[in-house]
Parts: sequence; C-alpha cells; structure tokens
Amino acid sequence: MSRYGELTAKVDAFFARVVERHAAELACDSGCSDCCHARLTITAVEAAAIRDELATWEAPRRAAVHALASRPDDGRCAALDGNGRCTIYAVRPIVCRSHGAPIRMRDARSLPVIQSCYRNFAEDGPASADPDCVIDQTTLSAMTLAVAREAGFDPAERIALAELVVAASGPSARVGDDD
Repeated sequence: MSRYGELTAKVDAFFARVVERHAAELACDSGCSDCCHARLTITAVEAAAIRDELATWEAPRRAAVHALASRPDDGRCAALDGNGRCTIYAVRPIVCRSHGAPIRMRDARSLPVIQSCYRNFAEDGPASADPDCVIDQTTLSAMTLAVAREAGFDPAERIALAELVVAASGPSARVGDDD
C-alpha cells in the first residue's frame, strides 16, 4: 500500500499547488460538498485503505459513519455527513482528492477539454489555470490502476463505496479485525 500512499500524497500536493496559485479562483472549502453528490465506486486498493482506516476507529465513530452510509440513497456520497463534510477525509478516494481542480478530460468527440467545479474559475474558466495546475484524467486513472495492480489488486475491480463503508463500519467490524 506504500505506492498508494505515495500517489495520494502526490495528488494532495498537486491540489495544494492549485490552491497556492489560484486561491482567489477556488471556492473549495470545508463544508462545500457540491462535488460529493454522487454514489461512487472505487478501486480495490482505495477500498483497502478505507477498510484499514475504519478498522482503527473506536466503535462510536464507526457507528456514526455506518449510519450515514446505511441511509437510503439520496444521491449524496455515503461518507458525507449532514454538514457537508467527508467522514473518511483522511482516506478519501483519488477522485475526491482532485475534485474542484482543473482537470483535462475528453468530451463526447474525444477532444480534450478542461473542466472544474462550476464554482471555481468562474470568471476566466479552468483553462486559465497555470498548465501545471491542470490534472490529466487519463494519466490519473492510469496511475491509480497501476498502483492497484502493483499492490496485487485486480485493477478492473470496482467496489461501491457505500457498501464498503457499511461493511467496514458495521456492528461486526471491530478495532483490529482483519476482515
């Protein structure tokens, strides 16, 4: 899992650079959860990191996140609390670590476009960001899958975050269990 930790650190450093250089253009802040209105699937390597983290939590904290993840699907991320904050922030998936930053993607015609949260770069658009403050979706996905493969996980396997959090935080999950 050390390579996964290296990847998350690189993505976090990238986002910190975007914030440092473009703070005036970013609306991202604690409690903003516009990007979190989706039910995610994640890679097995991300799931392992989340499972490992939840296994270290005391029962009341696990029970609170379990209740959130067990609620009916209302379109919000299963780890999002009522205040718009991520309950698993320290181990949030790669996609969550890059939300809001300018990201190069492919449109329906396979042409490159740069997008970001509609709240960010509202005046001049996300393409106005410094070139090294734009993350490439294809590269990020390839890196995540390579890290999963290197860690011995099937890179094609996708796990529903809600189901993972419910299972890893439920009453049968105990501190130190190896699930």
